[in-house]
Amino acid sequence: MRAADAITPARARAAFLRACRLDVETAKPGNVSVESAGHGMTSAQFIESATAAADALFSRGAAIGPRILDAVTLTRARVACNTNLGIVLLVAPLAAALESTPAASATPAPRDAATWQRATEAALAALDVDDARAAYRAIALANPGGLGDAPEQTVHAEPTVSLREAMALAAARDSIARQYAEGFRDVFEIHAAAAREWPRETPPGVVTLDVYLTYLSRWPDSHIVRKHGETVAQSVTREAQRQHAQWRIARDKTRGAEDGIAANALARWDAELKARGINPGTSADLTVATLFVAGVLDDVGPVTGA
Repeated sequence: MRAADAITPARARAAFLRACRLDVETAKPGNVSVESAGHGMTSAQFIESATAAADALFSRGAAIGPRILDAVTLTRARVACNTNLGIVLLVAPLAAALESTPAASATPAPRDAATWQRATEAALAALDVDDARAAYRAIALANPGGLGDAPEQTVHAEPTVSLREAMALAAARDSIARQYAEGFRDVFEIHAAAAREWPRETPPGVVTLDVYLTYLSRWPDSHIVRKHGETVAQSVTREAQRQHAQWRIARDKTRGAEDGIAANALARWDAELKARGINPGTSADLTVATLFVAGVLDDVGPVTGA
C-alpha cells in the first residue's frame, strides 16, 4: 500500500468525482452504466448528480448533516430524481473526517486508511440532533419511502436522537446505516482487501467490478430488500457469489485479460436484473465510497482522483 502524502480539498473532490465516474463507466450487473441504462435513469444523470453534489460534500468546515441536505437539494435541482442519496450519506462523513487530519492542511504529511478511519469515528461520535434533522429532510426529499428507518425514528417525524443514534436503530436493516453505527468498518475493510490484492497496473474497471461484486455477494443488498423483499435479495446475493467466483476464476485463467465468456455471463445477468426491476443500489453506493477512499489514498491500482 502506498499512502497519499498530501490530502487537499481539491484532491478529495477529484477522487470523489473519479469514483462516481467509475461507478457508471464500469458495467455492473443491475446498475445503470454507460453501456446500459436502466430503472428509468441514465449514466449522464449520475455524472451530473456527482458534479452537483460535490460543492456541498466538500464545503470546508460544514457540519455533516448540512452537507447531506445541501448535496441532495442540489442534486434534485439538477436531475429531479434520486441518483445519489446513498453515496451522499456515505461520503459526507468521510469528507468531513478528512478535514480533521493533518494531511488535509497545506503541509504534506503521510496519511493512511487507519488514520482516516479513526477520524471518521470521531466525526460520527460528534453527530447531533441537528445533523439528524438535516439528514431526515434530505432522505425525505430524495427518497420519500425512507432508508430502512426505524419506526421510532422515521424520517417523516422530528428527530429526538443524534444522526448516529438514528442510524444505529436502522443498522440491522440498512448497510449504509450500519456504516454510521460501526465507524465505516465495512468500507475500510473492503478497501484494505482491494489494496492488498490489486497492483497499480490493474485496470480501474476491474477493481470497481470486484469491489461491487464483493459487496453484493457478502450480504443482501438493502435497496433490493426494501423494493422486493428479503427472499429476492438473498437470491441475488447467492447469484452474486456464483458470478463473482466464476469471474475471478476466468481472470486467473486468462492472467488478467478480459474473458469473453465471463463478461457475457455478467451482461446476461445485468439484463435479467433490469428486466425484473432489480437494482443493487446500496452495493453500488458502498462501491463508490470504497473507490473514494482508494482515490484519496492513491493505493489501489490506478483508482486515483489525482
